Amino acid sequence: MDTKTIDALFTAEALQQLFPKERSNDFFDALFGDASEGAYDIELAYNGTDGKRLNLELQLHERPGCCLVCNLTQGLPQVFSRHPVINVAGVVEAVNSLLAGKAKCGDWSLGRTEQRRKDMHLIPLNISLEA
Repeated sequence: MDTKTIDALFTAEALQQLFPKERSNDFFDALFGDASEGAYDIELAYNGTDGKRLNLELQLHERPGCCLVCNLTQGLPQVFSRHPVINVAGVVEAVNSLLAGKAKCGDWSLGRTEQRRKDMHLIPLNISLEA
């Protein structure tokens, strides 16, 4: 499996199609009934592959005037893994389509929330690859 070929698939545009920016507002609208109640925007980022696993991240970017605190984000992997708006399983299916036979997605999991900066936390999305 050619990792450079796989890396080249995950452009900013492809990531935006896999997880559109509007999904953050849709999530908070479903959760609170008002998208403006959300404290962060969610963005999908690609963090490389070793040929056996794809490493992506759900990055949580603090919204202006809001506070992104750890107690707000620590339980999110469990919520995101099953929430229909976030739809991680659907994201993995879309990644599989993007791979177009170069590899095939296997099992996936969300890791623990990590604080990268005060205004950005992330949740690792690890997808195993099958030949």
